[in-house]
Amino acid sequence: MTAVLTQPRPIRLKGRSYLALTLTPELPFEDWLVRLDDLASRSAGFFLRRPVVLDVEGLEIDRTQLRDLVGKLGARNVRIMGIEGARPSLLGADLPPAMSGGKATGDIEEPAAAPVREAPAAESVAAQPTAPPPAKAAPASLVITQPVRSGQSFFAEGDVTIIGSVASGAEVIAGGSIHIYGTLRGRAMAGTLGNGAARIFCRKLEAELVAIDGFYRTAEDLEPGLRGKPAQFWLEGETFAAGSLG
Repeated sequence: MTAVLTQPRPIRLKGRSYLALTLTPELPFEDWLVRLDDLASRSAGFFLRRPVVLDVEGLEIDRTQLRDLVGKLGARNVRIMGIEGARPSLLGADLPPAMSGGKATGDIEEPAAAPVREAPAAESVAAQPTAPPPAKAAPASLVITQPVRSGQSFFAEGDVTIIGSVASGAEVIAGGSIHIYGTLRGRAMAGTLGNGAARIFCRKLEAELVAIDGFYRTAEDLEPGLRGKPAQFWLEGETFAAGSLG
């Protein structure tokens, strides 16, 4: 009895999902790193304390090139938590682990049409009622009734509504649209689950970065005439559009 009571408690293992950025480098890496440096310089702390997955699927590279890229990213404070799309021969104990099963975004499969059986000419066929498809649950949305402070990060698969302001150094991430009823000073990233129709709205624009479905603008790229005013952002194809709400 005593031996049983004094046994250590078992270790608890839980599955849990986390939001991570995915970087998809392009060859040559030197040119791609220059563009990455430009983004980082215009949005200070963008990669700080943020989990990042490196997607190298389709790249014709060897292990030395991959290890060198991970090292150069680490020197830029971009910490790679895993590598996706790499051949097993590219990975090893000196590199982040392989990752797979990330939630695909932006791809919609059309349901296959059921085959139509033609009835004989002399046969009368009565129309059969078709059961409606099961309703798809709407993505969960989030309403935040307090200001978002510096260092805070909020995410929802649906829309995010902020009844207040978003401070510099804070970020709001949504699979849908973002509505901010105050000043946007931090970062707002909408449509992150492949929703190119998402929009960003704010009462006063002072943003560090805004992004929709992977397309982004930093503070230096924003139209001067919009700064300090009500604004909205949307995509027109692959063009990042902006306009005043006033």
